[in-house]
Amino acid sequence: MRTRAITLTEQVTRQLRADIENGIYSVGNRLPTGRQLADQYGVSAAVIREVTEHLRSQGFVETRQGVGCTVISRTGSAGFQLPREPDLGRTELADLYDLRIDLESAAAALAATRRSAADVETLSALLQRLKAHLYDAQPAVDLDAAFHIGIASATHNPYYRQLLQYMNLQLHEAVATARANTLLQARLPEAVHKEHEAIFEAIREGDANAARQATIVHLQYAAQRLGLALRPRAVHPRPES
Repeated sequence: MRTRAITLTEQVTRQLRADIENGIYSVGNRLPTGRQLADQYGVSAAVIREVTEHLRSQGFVETRQGVGCTVISRTGSAGFQLPREPDLGRTELADLYDLRIDLESAAAALAATRRSAADVETLSALLQRLKAHLYDAQPAVDLDAAFHIGIASATHNPYYRQLLQYMNLQLHEAVATARANTLLQARLPEAVHKEHEAIFEAIREGDANAARQATIVHLQYAAQRLGLALRPRAVHPRPES
């Protein structure tokens, strides 16, 4: 029976969930601010963002811009949830990437149709920052995730953003592993960046079909970089570097 280290995110999530279940934070009341929680648990703001997203996806809290996290249930939700990443085998992880391909390619196509000038500016800035940190493991992981969430935000459908943000959190270690594998191969970070640029250019030009195809290509190769065997679907050629 395998054992694993419990991440900081999971530790804090368990503690806050227990506090909610035990009534320390009552239904209808707000949790402390992100900064207060970060200070309380001695973790970064990024960890607290992941924690609150996990609690939201589990049905314990709701988050609103400018309001923060409000407790809505002491028992959570029995609705759809992805398995936690440490519990995933390679087959399950491949199936989640299969799902991610369909969801994120649809989001990219919709973003190409609905993106605003501000969305394009945000995505462009993220790409520039990512380019500056291609060989910096942790910043690259965080910026990679932010770019994909930025695309979901550009759909102007909050459910795309919430669902893909939730999936991104569940697959955080896989994304980090893929990035680590990328760093081991010469010039591969630049190739991955070109995949991101292809998605961005299609969204900026308002070409929904190109945005969809570029996202499919990118995520298929991301799965390959993890050594995952995806179920058969249409094969898309690697873009020229």
